[in-house]
Amino acid sequence: MIPLTVANIPVRNLHPGILLVSFCMLFISQIVQAQIAPSSQEIAAYSGLHKAAQDGEVSSLLSLIADGAELEARDGSGRTALHVAAFASHETVVEALARAGADLNALDHRAYDIVTIASVANDLDMLDTALNVGASAGNTTSPYDGTALIAAAHLGHHQVVERLINGKAPLDHVNNLVWTALIEAVILGDGGTDHIQTVKLLLDAGADQKIGDRSGVTPLQHARSRGYDEIIKLLEKYSQ
Repeated sequence: MIPLTVANIPVRNLHPGILLVSFCMLFISQIVQAQIAPSSQEIAAYSGLHKAAQDGEVSSLLSLIADGAELEARDGSGRTALHVAAFASHETVVEALARAGADLNALDHRAYDIVTIASVANDLDMLDTALNVGASAGNTTSPYDGTALIAAAHLGHHQVVERLINGKAPLDHVNNLVWTALIEAVILGDGGTDHIQTVKLLLDAGADQKIGDRSGVTPLQHARSRGYDEIIKLLEKYSQ
């Protein structure tokens, strides 16, 4: 009989908390949807500020604003023109909307803001623009009550992580899965260069590696269970 394994580790050898997290990850991988960019059908139906934001037409946008267009108007998914501009990577539109007084921390119907949209897309120019015009790096976002930092750590977007840390993102925010950015960098990462750098940045900034998951399993224990040697070395070094 072939032994049941998780990540090539026999189930009988796993800490019960790690086993629970591993099966949760398998389940989550089937149901998680990140923020959703406007579909082709939605884009075709856009008018007014949403169309100008999607097309990157700053002059049209400014004309519409001067004529009294509603800055916080929403599409069917709760996106404002600001969200649309972030998805479309139009930094000049975001800057124009910011100058006009748009809500820089608005959340769409899935609870995403422009900072998280840019962070997940690894869109450094958009992220820099969003932070420079005053969007917060500390909003609670996503259906998981997370943050842009947690999302970026999960994906190993270490340049984004560095910018968010510099933007005063909360290092130890715990989402409703009971995971921090540091935990997600380990358990949802691949142990490679990008996630190693992510872990180092979080530790350098003072992230608390004593915070465990729902079962009390720490990032170090998770790293050991996965054989992520370089991450283990970092966590052990910073725990001394």
